[in-house]
Amino acid sequence: MPGGILLGETFPDFKADTTVGEISFHEYLGDAWGILFSHPRDYTPVCTTELGRAVKLAPEFKKRNVRMIALSIDSVEDHLGWSKDINSYNCDEPTEILPFPIIADPKRELAVKLGMLDPDEKDSTGMPVTARCVFIIGPEKKLKLSILYPATTGRNFDEILRVIDSLQLTATHCVVTPVDWKPGEKVIVPPNVPEEEANKIFTSGVSTKQLPSGKGYLRYTAQPQ
Repeated sequence: MPGGILLGETFPDFKADTTVGEISFHEYLGDAWGILFSHPRDYTPVCTTELGRAVKLAPEFKKRNVRMIALSIDSVEDHLGWSKDINSYNCDEPTEILPFPIIADPKRELAVKLGMLDPDEKDSTGMPVTARCVFIIGPEKKLKLSILYPATTGRNFDEILRVIDSLQLTATHCVVTPVDWKPGEKVIVPPNVPEEEANKIFTSGVSTKQLPSGKGYLRYTAQPQ
């Protein structure tokens, strides 16, 4: 992906005009986690539903110490007008204020730099629109996760919160999360943790799933608190 960022790399710092004024991205994030999610453009139906959902879930992101910021290729003026539609979609007062800023990227400079353009979806002038990117950035400014949806498919923000829960858990504890894991469910002991060490670390106990290979690599334990 030209201009894209790989997992584990430092996420680029940049200055940008937003609905709350000019920001420096790293400064905006501070010591928190961050999520940057992009949109094809303002006043489009799928994007409006997505940002409406993001507004409703803003308290959940805040609870997880995640600072939210969106990006669309239109102007700040358009973003502010669109924000009224987004609040109205949620059946709230149609104000210009959202619980997070929206970056203006009318020249697509950030979209190109961050590898966000969708080559298959074009606007009325024939220019590629921004894909639905999701970037999760850790407090040390490293890219922890990226998801790239085409412009035609809306995101699942419940899944994004689930992923953040997994990322934050596995950043502080020596565990990994299995398929469809949700907070409170059992987690997996990584294969590189020896059996003796695992029994010392995970005082709640370790259970091994018996498989035909007999290798004993699928070990579960209670989620650390």
